[in-house]
Amino acid sequence: MIIDYKKKWWKFVVGVLAVIIIAFAGSLWTLYMLSGTPGGAKIRAALGINTINGISVQSTRTDKIVVEESSAIIDASKKVGQAVVSITSTSNANRNVFGLGTIKAPEVSGTGFIVTSDGLIATNKHVISSGDTFTITTAEGKTYDGKLVAKDPTNDLALLKIEAHGLPVVEIGDSESVEVGQWVIAIGNALGELQNTVTVGVISATERSAQPSDTEGNTESLAGLFQTDAAINPGNSGGPLVTLSGQVIGINTAVAGNAQNIGFAIPIIDMKKDLDSYTKNGKIIQPYIGVSYQTITKAVAKSYSLLVEQGAWLVTGDGSGAIAANSPAATAGLKDNDIITKVNNDDVTEKTPLAELVRKYNPGDKITLKVLRDKVTQTVVLTLGSVGQ
Repeated sequence: MIIDYKKKWWKFVVGVLAVIIIAFAGSLWTLYMLSGTPGGAKIRAALGINTINGISVQSTRTDKIVVEESSAIIDASKKVGQAVVSITSTSNANRNVFGLGTIKAPEVSGTGFIVTSDGLIATNKHVISSGDTFTITTAEGKTYDGKLVAKDPTNDLALLKIEAHGLPVVEIGDSESVEVGQWVIAIGNALGELQNTVTVGVISATERSAQPSDTEGNTESLAGLFQTDAAINPGNSGGPLVTLSGQVIGINTAVAGNAQNIGFAIPIIDMKKDLDSYTKNGKIIQPYIGVSYQTITKAVAKSYSLLVEQGAWLVTGDGSGAIAANSPAATAGLKDNDIITKVNNDDVTEKTPLAELVRKYNPGDKITLKVLRDKVTQTVVLTLGSVGQ
């Protein structure tokens, strides 16, 4: 075999020169991109490259993300805000105040949102519990006389009605698919004066408990709540908690007074059930056992030397009977000091208390309870009754 060294030599030289030319061109391109010339700036912008203090870095597109989130918040606020109303609850009763004589009960301000175009409004029960008359103000400033049409007997929810037609309504979302860290928007009548105030935060936690109270000092133990850091102020109660897509997933109901940015909302699925009940029955009907109880925690178990650290202890704070007369609990044979530890296959815990587990069922359903009585676990079958308002 004969090798032509001359041809190999010139090919090698051409290859080396090509590498040198490409490297030189690349250096010129880099210098041009880092330069302050308009052409360099345009190319950097097209490629998503930023120059900061003479150093070129790849953009993370933070600005774009922020703009997109702001746009979503704006769109969702507009979409839902038109169906958010302010509620002023007025009592006709007078109060006897020591040293001041008889004075008129103060007005209570809150929020609601329209769920049907003919004027059905969802809100919190504690917003309207002490009122006799209700003034509803829409987002566009129109005022209506409101009528209380239904109250949830076991939850902090109520329905008002105004005489109107063609009203904007909210879109109800899926509260069962909510995740911790998800962006949310709260809309409400902050401080009873700042109508349709918009605040933004995230879902901080789920399955929280709270005890909201009304102006009369009545409290209600709630569980299964969303916790959010979206600012919720007095007057926000009853307002919607909204996703960035503009769907209502909760009803703002309480705030931790000794903390910052800890608010709570009732999942919208509870209101959906109430709406279904109201549509069918003309009132909100809930399943009913007929017991008073103390939810057991580790602290309660330790204080009273109980045998279990979770469950529903059938006792009352005033020493009266914990079993209502002629109730499903009485018929099933439950007794004072019994501890209900399970409802069907669900454990009764601080996060899933007895009332929340019972609300999963319908009046007339049979449920099986695991009951600890005198250190012995028993099985009790109970047929749920009904209670409605």
